[in-house]
Amino acid sequence: MSSSLLDRDGLRERIAAELAAFLAERAAELAEISVELDPVATTIRSFVLNGGKRLRPAFGYWGWRGAGGTATSDAAVVRAVAALELVHACALIHDDVMDGSATRRGTASVHEQFADLHRSSALAGSSTGFGRAAAILIGDLTLVWADEMLAASGLPFQAVERARPAYDAMRTEVMAGQFLDVLAQVQPSVSATRALRVARYKSAKYTVERPLHVGGLLHGCSVALLDCYSEYGVPVGEAFQLRDDLLGVYGDPGVTGKPAGDDLREGKRTALIALTLEYGGAADVALVERLLGDPLLDAAGVAALREAIETSGARRRVETLIAERLEQGVSALEVGHVEPEAAAMLAELAEMSTVRRA
Repeated sequence: MSSSLLDRDGLRERIAAELAAFLAERAAELAEISVELDPVATTIRSFVLNGGKRLRPAFGYWGWRGAGGTATSDAAVVRAVAALELVHACALIHDDVMDGSATRRGTASVHEQFADLHRSSALAGSSTGFGRAAAILIGDLTLVWADEMLAASGLPFQAVERARPAYDAMRTEVMAGQFLDVLAQVQPSVSATRALRVARYKSAKYTVERPLHVGGLLHGCSVALLDCYSEYGVPVGEAFQLRDDLLGVYGDPGVTGKPAGDDLREGKRTALIALTLEYGGAADVALVERLLGDPLLDAAGVAALREAIETSGARRRVETLIAERLEQGVSALEVGHVEPEAAAMLAELAEMSTVRRA
């Protein structure tokens, strides 16, 4: 994904700088507790700072600008919305544990890093178990730190309290969506409608809609603007997740940072798979049901599943869903509730986040 839009007002670099400063302070706190926590601090800093699109802070920031915030008074706001990146880190770290993913952003996932630490240190017990336990705790810690960063942003107490209900709803929704996703993987069948509901709560709302709400409420905005943000954010967030589903099957590993076909090995019951099972021929459906979720799936198996998905028309249908949701979301900005510069930026962000290659 091009970062040019996120560089507007130097936003991407400013978010990174706020995160770096905050995490340096937290690392010092951990060091005071025990030197044995150094790998925890180092891993979190590397995970958060080395990679990531900063989409959620960007939507939070432009939600604030859309409510009337100006670039001349936004230092504390950038610090506040940067906290959303720590919520995202928690979701990714825990997601990798649940999916058993070996890599994230082109490097070993957190649970794999700590399993390697266990092995290299010749510690007792299970390396796998140690890695998973460490990753769960590290994900929890990033969520705790997200709260702390928001509260200590320097914004007036009243502003943070205005945004708190949206922030709390976001955290509840993403955890609920994660559970629904875990449940879907062990059910015999999942409809496209249910897969889209999982995507809405696991990813769409906390990627776009709720960050916009948080940003708008930090400034103080009308119910009409919050409704506009929802009418834009939910379909754009769903389009973002649908693109992610396609990349999980067809993406270039050199760009996505994950092995080709990982979603197929993990057996993810996405809308793409649900539509394949609904519209595919008998032979293709049988092949998907047989190979999907095989952790040892090789390149030939990945190619066969891709072909079955393509033949069923599911890939084309998902592309259509993305285009429809993108159009629906961007059209909501035309109502006139959002400040013009922010509306233009949000339209561009919607396009960028739904046509991306990673």
